[in-house]
Amino acid sequence: MERTPSDDTGPIHVPFGYVVASEKWRGSQLAQGMQGKIKLIFEDRLTPVDFYLSHRSCILYITEADLVAGNGYRKRLVRVRNSSNLQAIVLVEKTQMIEQYFPAVQKFTVLDLGMVLLPVASQMEASCLIIQLVQEQTKEPSKNPFVRKKCALLSEPSLLRTVQQIPGVGKVKAPLLLQKFPSIQQLSNASIQELEQVVGRAVAQQIHAFFTESR
Repeated sequence: MERTPSDDTGPIHVPFGYVVASEKWRGSQLAQGMQGKIKLIFEDRLTPVDFYLSHRSCILYITEADLVAGNGYRKRLVRVRNSSNLQAIVLVEKTQMIEQYFPAVQKFTVLDLGMVLLPVASQMEASCLIIQLVQEQTKEPSKNPFVRKKCALLSEPSLLRTVQQIPGVGKVKAPLLLQKFPSIQQLSNASIQELEQVVGRAVAQQIHAFFTESR
C-alpha cells in the first residue's frame, strides 16, 4: 500500500469498492460480516486506523475490551484527529457491560475532539454499517457523509443524543439548540446570553459551565 513515510496515518491507496482492514481483524466476526458484500484487503501496518474506506476516510473501532482496559484508546483517536489527511468515524461497542464507560468516551470523542461517534451493539452491526458507508462512496458528494461539512454531521442521531446528555438539555431542548448553533464548536463558544434566548437562563448557565469545565 502507498503511504507517506513521515505520517503513518495516511495516505493509503484503497481500490474503489474495497475496504483496507488492519490484519488484526482477519477472521473476526466483523470481517466475516463484510465478506461477500464488499472486498477486503488486509494490511499489517495500519495503526492507529482499523479500516480505510478510501484514501481519506477511515473507521476507528473501539471494542468492549478497549474501554474496560482504560483510556489507551484515546491516543489512537487523538493521532487520527490531528492528521489533516483523514476524516474518521469512530464506532464504539455499546453493550450492557460497558454502559458505565460510554458517556466518557462519547464526551471525549464528540465534545472534546469534535469527531463523529456511532454506537454499535455488536461487530455484526458494525459490519453492516461499514458496508453502508462504503456504498455511500458511490453517491454524489453532497450525499456522502464523509465529505459533508462538520455542522451537517450533527444531524446524525448519535450526535443529537450527545447534546441531549449535556446537563439540563434533554430531548426537547437539544434540537432547538442545534437549530441555533449547528455545530458543537458554535454551541461550546456561545455566551450565556445567546443560550438564554433558546433554553432560558438556568439551563444556559448549566450548558456554559459544562463546556467551560471541559476545556
